[in-house]
Amino acid sequence: MLQMELYLIIFMVYEHLDWAARMRIIMGMAYCLQYMHHELEPPVAVNDMRSDAIFMTDDYSAKIAYVGMWKELADKAKAAKEDGSSSRSESPADLTGNIFCFGVILMEIITGKLPEQDDHESICTWAAEHLKAKRYTELVDESLQDHKANELEAVCEVIQECTDPDPTRRPEMRDVTGKLREVLAITPEAAGPRLSPLWWAELELLSIKSS
Repeated sequence: MLQMELYLIIFMVYEHLDWAARMRIIMGMAYCLQYMHHELEPPVAVNDMRSDAIFMTDDYSAKIAYVGMWKELADKAKAAKEDGSSSRSESPADLTGNIFCFGVILMEIITGKLPEQDDHESICTWAAEHLKAKRYTELVDESLQDHKANELEAVCEVIQECTDPDPTRRPEMRDVTGKLREVLAITPEAAGPRLSPLWWAELELLSIKSS
């Protein structure tokens, strides 16, 4: 099954992503993060999560790289806690930082813009005014022929909440996933690849090839 970085698909114009494909990618990421944040014990986060850490199949199912490794670290941390030994994984996972990164990647998916523009303005700064004024259509990738207004509104609201400058005001991942699923109506099975509906939750380690 083909694996390609989301970053390459969005920005290297290998192929066009329509609105439905982008929404499916968003939900796949959301389910994967919910699993990592709320179903693993202790919860784990991907440090400095970016779109080049999101892998895609040929049918646009998303998976966050290193899920298997994080599961292994979580198991080690849990075992260390139980037997009283030390572990480098004992420090709390930066879940709010993960939430922020998720919001930024959503901006990339919706806008088709790089995290940092040519003039070094961040995508967050560029989008902030449009989000505050609810000018959501101004954020939509110009290459998209159409989109669903209610879905765009829901995604933009999630972006605002996830990228709140105050980490204490950012939502938990299960709340984000619930809000998106209510509007996008994409189940975990529908977000996963056709050959493996629960692929987003599989505990395997993806190898990242050096460029």
